[in-house]
Amino acid sequence: MWQRFMDAGRFVFLDETGTATNMTRRYGRAPRGQRVVDAVPHGHWLTTTFVAGLRENGIVAPLVVDGPMRGEIFRAYVEQMLAPALSKGDVVVLDNLAAHKVAGVEEAIRGVGASLLYLPP
Repeated sequence: MWQRFMDAGRFVFLDETGTATNMTRRYGRAPRGQRVVDAVPHGHWLTTTFVAGLRENGIVAPLVVDGPMRGEIFRAYVEQMLAPALSKGDVVVLDNLAAHKVAGVEEAIRGVGASLLYLPP
């Protein structure tokens, strides 16, 4: 059993990354003695989040979300996109983001015969 559990092909590492429209350079270059002048966007900031699972053979269940990752969005992602891409015996590895621990996430993953492993804090 441990042989199958430790099979690298069974691991799915799940994480997200995001970007915001207010991300601007904090430093710049100008000729000596002159100030750097540049435009900075202002107004309504927008956040875009990308979440996906990574297997040894590629990416599974990629999703782009307008806004930050929240618990209800993550649960819907797991139920509708990730769980159907999993097989019995897969191990989903997650970090300790609060959104990863909402009710329904563990049940959706275990419901397809996969297991869940949280990384240490």
